[in-house]
Amino acid sequence: MAKDAIEIFIENLKKLPLLFKQSLIRHDKPTSDRAKSQTVFSNIFLHIHSTRVHRYTLKPTFTFGLGIMAASSFMILCITGVILMVYYKPSVALAYDSIKDIQFIVPGGKFIRNLHRLATNIMIISVMLHMGRVFYTAAYKGERAFNWVLGVGLYIVTILLSFTGYLLPWDQLAYWAVTIGANIAASPREITDALGITSLFDIGGLTRTMILGSESIGQEALTRFYFIHIMVLPILLILLLSPHLWRVRKDGGLAKPENITEEDLVNTPKDSYSDKVFINAAPEKTYNLMCMVKGTSPAVGKGPENTVSSWPYLFTAEVGIFIFTLAICCLYALFVDAPLKEMANPMVPENPAKAPWYFLGVQELVSYSAFMGGVGIPTIVLIGLGLVPYLDREKQQLGRWFDDETGLLVATKSAIFSAVTCIGTLIFLVAFGWLRNWFPHIPQLIIIVLNPGTVLLTAVILWSIHIMKTFQSTRLAAISLFTCFIVFFLILTYFAVYHRGPNWAFYWWPSMWPIH
Repeated sequence: MAKDAIEIFIENLKKLPLLFKQSLIRHDKPTSDRAKSQTVFSNIFLHIHSTRVHRYTLKPTFTFGLGIMAASSFMILCITGVILMVYYKPSVALAYDSIKDIQFIVPGGKFIRNLHRLATNIMIISVMLHMGRVFYTAAYKGERAFNWVLGVGLYIVTILLSFTGYLLPWDQLAYWAVTIGANIAASPREITDALGITSLFDIGGLTRTMILGSESIGQEALTRFYFIHIMVLPILLILLLSPHLWRVRKDGGLAKPENITEEDLVNTPKDSYSDKVFINAAPEKTYNLMCMVKGTSPAVGKGPENTVSSWPYLFTAEVGIFIFTLAICCLYALFVDAPLKEMANPMVPENPAKAPWYFLGVQELVSYSAFMGGVGIPTIVLIGLGLVPYLDREKQQLGRWFDDETGLLVATKSAIFSAVTCIGTLIFLVAFGWLRNWFPHIPQLIIIVLNPGTVLLTAVILWSIHIMKTFQSTRLAAISLFTCFIVFFLILTYFAVYHRGPNWAFYWWPSMWPIH
């Protein structure tokens, strides 16, 4: 006898929790390798990973979790940013007061703002370090070339995210730091003024106006920065980050050495497949259903030996890094407050007016030549970074820091060379000045072409050419060039932070600045 519809409905109602769970989770408990693979396959968030990862890539000292730390920082920024948006008012008249309300009145507001500020710095630092790790382990080569380009794009977007958020508090620190950035954007005027064509072709002024929305920093600039900061750049970062993570999987996972030894796998996780050998020799050709093709695909000739399931090993590591990043941010936010100066006043300039710390090296170069320091040299560096995998095509082992002892030697020599060159140049500038101090009427075009920034750039290019000729290696030349730029960035940033005071003059320590 057929069941009554009411009885069927009641049975379905009783089974509702089970039915909902079965529709949500379409695999068994992850207690077997097959169930673990199904766990990854059936989850949209986990499916961006491969089902198995090599044990070597889970070594803490291989990646230091820098990529996950950067992504974790972005997640913290998104959550805290949404909370801050509830109370922030993007108005010149109200922005500063809304920040003070967040800081002193809103329960937990100061903590959330501190957390947001610190997560920004952690994201910038971890992205920089992650790029360095990828570069020094040669993980940009071959099919990974475009993923490196995506990484450079992510670095640029990360810097822009921080910079656009810098104006929002609308205090003196924010106002004059953005003024410096706007002046850097207008630096092409240095060339057009020298050529006498600014009245006909003012590309610098046009760029500045496009950024600020007007001739000066006001409501239009604040609205534009706010919109770009909360919507345009986060969307752009997600659009770049998604294929960046996807390409890691499609390119065979993290770049790792081919001759991995048992010593390399010490203190790495193991499962039932780790020690088994499934494939003894890779074929020279592969076949598919349509035709015969030459070469091998990433999956051919590679068994799951020395690999472990992504669930739970990889995901446990990722969650651990996220918790570590969050813990560092929370502890710091409890004891260190985000800076907040007086309300922005265009009539009272900060002296010295300094850009955010990650722009201070550029600001130091700008003090020599606005265009070359603010636009020319940074553009050359970024283009050079993007072209590295296409100019360095040497076949070599991936996944080893500095490749071998020769690479480490070249990096060490390059670090010493760049440190001596940069520090020597700064000492010379402080002691003797530059061309404008010696020849007050020298044409500005000469200053643009021949300034301390271009001298340093020329020196590292010549050094990298020397390395290339000495070792007959484009890879070692790239290591030398990358190392020199890192050292220059660190030294120039330090010099601008601690030794530049009012009127951008040299002081041994900030305590020596004049009181008035």
